[in-house]
This record gives sequence, structure tokens and C-alpha cells, in this order.
Amino acid sequence: MTTDRALVLFSGGQDSTVALAWALARFDAVETVGFDYGQRHRVELDCRLTIRARLPALRGLRGDRLGPGHLVDLASLGAISETALTRDSEIAFAGAGLPTTFVPGRNLIFLSFAAAIAYRRHCRHIVLGVCETDYSGYPDCRDDTIKAMQVSLSLGLDRRLVLHTPLMWRDKAQTFALARALGGQGLLDLVIEDSHSCYRGDRTRRHGWGFGCGRCPACDLRVKGYAAFLADPNDTGPDL
Repeated sequence: MTTDRALVLFSGGQDSTVALAWALARFDAVETVGFDYGQRHRVELDCRLTIRARLPALRGLRGDRLGPGHLVDLASLGAISETALTRDSEIAFAGAGLPTTFVPGRNLIFLSFAAAIAYRRHCRHIVLGVCETDYSGYPDCRDDTIKAMQVSLSLGLDRRLVLHTPLMWRDKAQTFALARALGGQGLLDLVIEDSHSCYRGDRTRRHGWGFGCGRCPACDLRVKGYAAFLADPNDTGPDL
């Protein structure tokens, strides 16, 4: 049995879509896992299905390596989270300096469930699209957090797991450029048209960079990133 198998945390957003393409270029077999935690922008889960269906047809991308997709019901996480991602409340910065969209423990919980699936599916590699170069200030997206989780999960499962974060030191502009480098114009178009980042779940307004309200922090990052990408479309960031 090959150990060159990967499980990608795939939400249907821009970053996780590019992370999925990155994994397809590197591993023999790739599966995905998504999480339904009552998120306000639940539309991303529908986008997730669309992207998975369209990826295999893209030229230059090893879509034949794409295996099963898993969906985990984490309604309990949404039930205990009083945040702007799980409640209809204002998106702003709280007194502690963190945005109200921060869901405490979210990525830690995601990785724990992903590791359990990876164990069962014999996937030694877990790939996620977190970064701390161009992000919303979430502490569970930081490189130190992910490295600590890799150690903890490997010890707890008594099996070596490797957590890959190909976007960790890339900004949004470089993520757009990486999409084009990995899968050509077809993948870039797929990211723009079918991935979803807007915290408000708005897919009624189409912009040059994709769908969204154009005002929330996630849209703001995407707007600025796409503008910077157009100015320098060949900068894919560090060679990770």
C-alpha cells in the first residue's frame, strides 16, 4: 500500500482550492474533507462540490488522482461559537484585537478530525491552505500552531503525520499566481468563478476577482490580492 497519499482540508474557498491543486501535483492519491459547522457562508460547501466535479477536466492538472470527498458534521462547534461566522452579527474587530469572525479552536478541531480520517484512510500527509502572510489574524493559522499540531497528532496516533501548508508564506496575489502556475488559465478561472471566500455568503454579485459582498475582510483580502496579481502575475512566492 502506497504511503504517498494525502488528505486535503477543502472548504471550497480560494486558498483550499489552490492547496488541493498543489496536492494533486505532488501525491499519488488525494482525498478531501470538508466541515459543516453551521457557518454563515455555508454556500462554500456547495462550491466545494462544484470544484471537485470540475477539477478532473482541467488540462495540466492531475485530476485523475482525486479520490473520495468526506464531509464532517460539526454542528456542535457552531452551537458553542458566538462569532460572526456562526451568528448573524457584525463583522468587526473585538477588544482583544481578534476579528469577530474568529471561531476559537476551529482549525485545531478540523485537524483532529482530519487526522482521524487520515489514519483510517492510510493518508500520511494532510494539506491545508492556512497562511499567516496575508490573513485575518487567526492564531490557529500560524506556522507555530500547525507545527505544534503535527507533533501532537503524530504522538497521539502513534503514526507519523506530515502537515503541509503550501500557502503559509504566500499572500493572496501569490496564491492567484500559483493557481495559474499549477493549472493554467483553467484553474485560475475556476478559482475566480467557483471558489467562495465572502464571509457573508454573497454569491449574487460578480466582480473581476469572483463573487462576494466586496466589503467583508475576506473580500477585502481577495480584492487587494487580485489587483496585486494583475500587476505582477508571475510572482508565485517562495519555493516551498
